[in-house]
Amino acid sequence: MKIKDIMIKKVVTVELDDSLRVVKELFEKTNFHHLAVVHDGKLYGIISDRDLLKSISPNIGTMAATSKDMATLNKKVHQVMTRQPITSDEESSVRDAIHIFNTNKISCIPIVRDSGYLVGMVSWRDILRNIEIMIAPEIV
Repeated sequence: MKIKDIMIKKVVTVELDDSLRVVKELFEKTNFHHLAVVHDGKLYGIISDRDLLKSISPNIGTMAATSKDMATLNKKVHQVMTRQPITSDEESSVRDAIHIFNTNKISCIPIVRDSGYLVGMVSWRDILRNIEIMIAPEIV
């Protein structure tokens, strides 16, 4: 099975100069755990929900939040994103993706074309979901 068969094609993206406030809102509105950081369609990095949580004050959303806590939401994506993420291409196999996950401490793989143009994203959850679909008839 190829990556293109299981990848998410409608990837939620942010720009390099978007604020962490924008990122926080996107994570709250979507069911994604990673956002691709792009400029003109080209991938520059990844920001995860964990990156966000490490970069903003834990007091946000509580009665204890001060203006200093809220100011952490003004940081820019390029300040906290993972640069030069490990990527793959559409024609790679799912086995290749599993190998990438098993040999690196990552939880998503951006799928790009040769020019660095982002075309999709695969997470370990996507792989597990597809394995479940493939083996589900055998379990019953």
